Amino acid sequence: MIQLTGITLRRHVEPLLENASATLYPGHRVGLIGANGSGKSSLLALLRGELSSETGEAAIPKQWIIAHMAQDLGDLERSALDLVLDGDPGFRDAEREVLRADADGDGTAIGRAHAHYQQVDGYTAHARAATLLSGLGFRTSDQQRPAAAFSGGWRVRLGLARALMCPSDLLLLDEPTNHLDLEAVLWLEDWLKAYRGTLLLISHDRDFLDAVVNEVLHIEHRQLNQYRGGYSDFERQRAARLAGQQATYEQQQRAVAHMQRFVDRFRAQATKARAAQSRIKALERMTLVAPAQVDNPFRFSFKEPPRAGNPLLALTEARLGYGDPPILDGIGLQLSPGDRIGLLGPNGAGKSTLVRALAGELRPLTGALETSANLRIGYFAQHQLEQLDPGASPLEHLARLSPVATEQRRRDFLGGFGFAGDLANSPVAPLSGGEKARLVLALLVWQAPNLLLLDEPTNHLDLEMRAALTLALQDYAGALVVVSHDRHLLATTVDTYWLVSDGAVTVFDGDLTDYRRWLERRARNAARPAAQNTTIDVGDRRDQRRRDAARRAELRPLQARASRLAAELDRVGTELAGLERELAEPALYGADARDQLSALLQRQGTLRQRAEQLEADWIAAEESLVAVQAE
Repeated sequence: MIQLTGITLRRHVEPLLENASATLYPGHRVGLIGANGSGKSSLLALLRGELSSETGEAAIPKQWIIAHMAQDLGDLERSALDLVLDGDPGFRDAEREVLRADADGDGTAIGRAHAHYQQVDGYTAHARAATLLSGLGFRTSDQQRPAAAFSGGWRVRLGLARALMCPSDLLLLDEPTNHLDLEAVLWLEDWLKAYRGTLLLISHDRDFLDAVVNEVLHIEHRQLNQYRGGYSDFERQRAARLAGQQATYEQQQRAVAHMQRFVDRFRAQATKARAAQSRIKALERMTLVAPAQVDNPFRFSFKEPPRAGNPLLALTEARLGYGDPPILDGIGLQLSPGDRIGLLGPNGAGKSTLVRALAGELRPLTGALETSANLRIGYFAQHQLEQLDPGASPLEHLARLSPVATEQRRRDFLGGFGFAGDLANSPVAPLSGGEKARLVLALLVWQAPNLLLLDEPTNHLDLEMRAALTLALQDYAGALVVVSHDRHLLATTVDTYWLVSDGAVTVFDGDLTDYRRWLERRARNAARPAAQNTTIDVGDRRDQRRRDAARRAELRPLQARASRLAAELDRVGTELAGLERELAEPALYGADARDQLSALLQRQGTLRQRAEQLEADWIAAEESLVAVQAE
């Protein structure tokens, strides 16, 4: 196991962790979370041996092999497959041993070398590396290309594949889903769930954390706090702890105030001086409980957008791409005010190409794009971060958009995105990727678009900013088109999905669970021999589509019932928790509050019965849903 004892990590003058301790057990999959700058990456560097603690000890079993996503891939002229194979040092050592033995012509050495090669699964190494690359979105033809031919995002995927290739005891991953599309995220999720070693994972994707981890390590107030379960479990447990902490704090403050009043009143009286001094010492000894601080530092909302014509825009018989052959062909679609669309589709199918065309940044090769009067587009994509003026401050960027707005109004607005004080006046150049993404989003929100196009908006954003963006999008009154690998964002902000696949754009009849099944069927079909695929009759495919539609129709009311019951169970649980906090107040147990106490206890009993019934109904609904899905 990993034992962290009394760790103090410091960045410049300020400590990140101070006398912090935690224990990570073998085989646990742990999500490491905390505010930006709290020390998550520094803790991973400590475990890798790249950073020393000022105090304390980080004890890791000496025999453990540690794998992580290295920034430096080495010789970029080597092929992607070769670089991934480097992730298994045991394989590379055995490979060199075989080559030396073969060159020497020593039969005994050759036998030993090949036995060692088999022992480290050398005969399957190339297949394992190819499987990793395929799962992360690399085509077979890409695997022999030099790493230098890939963009920065794809090199990050290579680094991830190399880390996964290592037969490790401890796997350290820092934001592995950045630069991945939804298909690759789902693949990685399944891979990590099957991983047998100890996993320590930094991620800002709550659905990914929920699916992968069984423990959460939270950095807060320079301490390490451990929680059982996934991210949603962490949220519930922390909320309960903070509620208890807040009640304790308020009770303690009442006691402090009472003691302080005694001290202030009797300190100068000789007959009471000793009693006053005893209370002063008691106040000094008292460990003050910090008040619960759970406010999200980010707060913003979209202004009411201007009215525009209907449809907002329309593509007619459009061919989209960057030459022949086109990426998308024969595209006919339109967007109306209030549409909320999520784009789904495999990597490279053309989702970003479609968004660029809708934004007017990519002209159709043929066909037409027509826009309505008063259309105001807000477009977020990763290249927008690069178009920020590195020498200008956030305030200056906003002033260029709205020179008539007062500086105080601009400051107030930027404060909701985390740009307060000196940070609002500082140049953009040294800002992190997350800070630049927040600034681009702030500039979009300020302009009050009536059509919002978001291409992977959550890359580099932390959990708090993602939550604030989700809430803002839920209240956004304009039309919305989103490409994202963040399933929580998609599930809570869009109403309809479009599938971008095989050169076409079609309405997808289903939700993200159905899309996952679609990907699995697609992968199975791709794995079938070509000859077998050619024997499938068109009528068979039509029958299969009808069966799939009937199955979705059967599942939909069951899914809706389970969701309604879960929401009602959460609501009752929240009310019950609030009621129990009220019942913890000592004032309720006085003679003059007897009627109020009786009413609260009666309501508590009613709510508990309701919660038990809802839980039973919800479990039954989920079991019915699982039974139908298994048919």
